[in-house]
Amino acid sequence: MTTLSFELPDGSTRTVQVRHLLNAGYAGREQEEVQAHIAELAELGVPGPATTPALYPVSPYLAQQVSEVRVQHARTSGEAEWALVITDDGVLLTVACDHTDRELEVHGVAWSKNASPDVLGRKAWRLEDVRGHLDQITLKGWVGEGDTPDTLIQDSSLEALLTPDYWLDVLTERGLNEPGTVLISGTVAMTSGVNQFARSWKVEMTDPVTGSTVDARYVVEQMAEPIG
Repeated sequence: MTTLSFELPDGSTRTVQVRHLLNAGYAGREQEEVQAHIAELAELGVPGPATTPALYPVSPYLAQQVSEVRVQHARTSGEAEWALVITDDGVLLTVACDHTDRELEVHGVAWSKNASPDVLGRKAWRLEDVRGHLDQITLKGWVGEGDTPDTLIQDSSLEALLTPDYWLDVLTERGLNEPGTVLISGTVAMTSGVNQFARSWKVEMTDPVTGSTVDARYVVEQMAEPIG
């Protein structure tokens, strides 16, 4: 079972053993924009969901705090997201990058979510400490052709996505609002013309009220060609 550890703003740490990992999808607040996005993906061969927003169960061991992601081919990419982490001592909010196999995605979104890890930040905030100004928190993603992510590819705020409280209600309905559950939020739009199939990724949330940030970054390494 994967154990994650988070540093809080007061310098204390919280650990959690991940029992359930879920990835939200098509989770924008403006569902008209979501439907337009589904239509765009359909042109690329990606099947649309039966309902929106969607929620995909993911193998719990794929919740990781790593600096390197190994992939099987060149068409994989991350997605800037936030993550809810339910602990014995309350709910934490951190940043996440859902690394997704885009070749596999055309055969099934749920399959693609299980092909690579969800990379989470090592710092987190208590949800109760930021709940009153969540919409002001920015969410950004950078990519890079080398080891340093230096090109902005996603630039939004938590206002664009369904709220943590929305998803906590969903988890309660499903009997999953319990310590050990991690939920990844779904992502925001990518900048047109920026290569998402990059070597390095960084995602960051910034709280303008306190000035604090949480981030996660990693490089992508392609594995050797299989034999057979």
